[in-house]
Amino acid sequence: MNSAIIVAAGKGKRMGANTGKLFLELAGRPVIAHTWQQFEQADCIGEIVLVVRDGLQSTFAELGAKYGFKKPFRVAAGGAERQDSVWNGLQVISPQATLVAIHDGARPMVTPELIAATLAAARESGAAVAAQRVTDTIKESEDGLTITRHLERARLWAVQTPQTFQVDLIRRAITAAREQGLSLTDDTAACQLIGQPVRLVLCAIPNPKVTVPADLPYVERLLQEQGGKMRG
Repeated sequence: MNSAIIVAAGKGKRMGANTGKLFLELAGRPVIAHTWQQFEQADCIGEIVLVVRDGLQSTFAELGAKYGFKKPFRVAAGGAERQDSVWNGLQVISPQATLVAIHDGARPMVTPELIAATLAAARESGAAVAAQRVTDTIKESEDGLTITRHLERARLWAVQTPQTFQVDLIRRAITAAREQGLSLTDDTAACQLIGQPVRLVLCAIPNPKVTVPADLPYVERLLQEQGGKMRG
């Protein structure tokens, strides 16, 4: 069986809103409802684990009931950092799970097709990540004021989520990070600690993360262009 962990425990400080960013409305429904719906529709996913801030467990259960999500789901408590939240999610997935897709709750444009593609790549190689080629010219700056080094754009990729793994592998990788006292914001970085290659899976459509207020109209327009998938 394949599981999904949707990380939805962040506070969204950069959004600057009184309401948590995952509950801000886009195209008639909260951001997190759009994200959850995509995994609900993905035939390749057998269960969903939502990692949420303590005290919001019942809120997410009510959200699932409100929008009629039928796929089995559980709610896990968020940790102090993203890596802790992922670890908590891994503790409650089904013992039968062989692959797990880990996804940011604030990326509502993920599609069942992209989820399936990362699962197929992880089944073959152990680890995979949705990514897009970098199109801007990238420079490195040591002092934040002047250019230090030019980076070759042809070799650069922007990694996103889902980040998908064989379950035993990602548990081993995060264990290695924890034992070294590291707190990584990217699950694929943990794979580097144990020498595990990560397959890049090209994401051909926009897959932005809702982070700052300016992201909201852009993501809403993308949802509307897709036909308003989840109108209330």
